Amino acid sequence: MKRIILLFLSPLLLLTIILLARPRKESLITYTYTAAPGTGMAATPAPAAVKAHATAPAKADELVDYALGLQGSPYVYAGITPEGFDCSGFVTHVFDHFGMDVPHSSALQAEVGMPVSRQEAQPGDLVIFTGTNASVREPGHVGIVVSQPGSVISFVHASSNGGVKVSEVEGTRYDVRFLEIRRVLN
Repeated sequence: MKRIILLFLSPLLLLTIILLARPRKESLITYTYTAAPGTGMAATPAPAAVKAHATAPAKADELVDYALGLQGSPYVYAGITPEGFDCSGFVTHVFDHFGMDVPHSSALQAEVGMPVSRQEAQPGDLVIFTGTNASVREPGHVGIVVSQPGSVISFVHASSNGGVKVSEVEGTRYDVRFLEIRRVLN
């Protein structure tokens, strides 16, 4: 009888220890619920603010190195793992790797952090673009800046044309689609 009880309790004890020892992530984002005016659409979550991370924020160079290490991962619609990413899933995955919650939506990611000028773009910033139709000036694509301030903006992203790769803004179609830079890291 003791053996049966021990066999039953051992996995539960192990599971309890694993769950209690697991590091906790601090949430960076608080949400409010709003609907786009005049759309008739149901309310959708939109980030209202970004809280300071309770522990030391990921260093931009570590975040960029990790993101660059995922080059070659394929593009998969709604993907959020190295087996396949979409653009916002890639950004979500990279920041999640450093314990920071960033939503899985380019429209929501365009609300995270603080806007900074194009000239101030630095490694770890988010670069926000329209979708493939540049005349629709709404967020539809996102990447992570890997270049230094003052230089041509290079960014790593999950593209439907080639998976995770590095691209440049200036002199490409991304220049026409550019919307803004968002600073997420402090």
